[in-house]
Amino acid sequence: MRSRRFILPIGILLFGISSAFAQRPQQRAQAGPAQTQAQPQAQARPAPEPPPLFFKEAWKTTPQGGQHPVTPDSLASPNLELKLYGDGQNILMNERNPPLHLFTGACETNCAVAFREKNNYVDLTGHARIRWVTRTSGFHFVHPIVKLADGTWLVGDYSDGSNGYTRDYHTSEFFLDEVHWIKLDMGRIVTRGEFVDHPNLSKVDEIGFTDLMPGSGMGLGGFTCLGAIEVYGKPVPRDAVQTSAN
Repeated sequence: MRSRRFILPIGILLFGISSAFAQRPQQRAQAGPAQTQAQPQAQARPAPEPPPLFFKEAWKTTPQGGQHPVTPDSLASPNLELKLYGDGQNILMNERNPPLHLFTGACETNCAVAFREKNNYVDLTGHARIRWVTRTSGFHFVHPIVKLADGTWLVGDYSDGSNGYTRDYHTSEFFLDEVHWIKLDMGRIVTRGEFVDHPNLSKVDEIGFTDLMPGSGMGLGGFTCLGAIEVYGKPVPRDAVQTSAN
């Protein structure tokens, strides 16, 4: 009798536990679809729209022909202004050997070239990029330079070139948001100060290049050549005050 008294409560307890476990999967199955429907579906982000072509310069032949100091007459784009810095007066335009290109070998001190669009600044944030055709010799490397709307000059750590001699021209492309920038002294075309963290490239006044080195003269000693250059970014209209000031 005593054993029966103990067996009966234990049986009731085991039945209750098994019933509870049997109900839980059913409750989860019933709750699952409702919870799934309540969760918002993740939406794919649209790919960023690539910026338009801001300008392209591929040069043009002039009555001078041959090889001569570069002047605005060599510009193929009527909306661009040519800016020469440092010993820029000795930068040559070569019309003899294709493609048409600038040659910095005759620069006796550091020199630089920049382009200014007459009607617009350019926004070089986001996926803005530059594509150019270059050739170098010696230890010369081509670096991008930009002039901000407030007059600050920056030179980027991106470079194209080789330790030696590039036999032919090559085309390269790079994104501006992947470049690290340092301030540039445009009087001597040398770097100064520390790297600038996250410079504001939303309103850029001029864009160009430098190799931060004098040329070695005519021949293959040391030089940089720039053929065509393309800049992709959003135009930002210049205001009347800034246009008149420049």
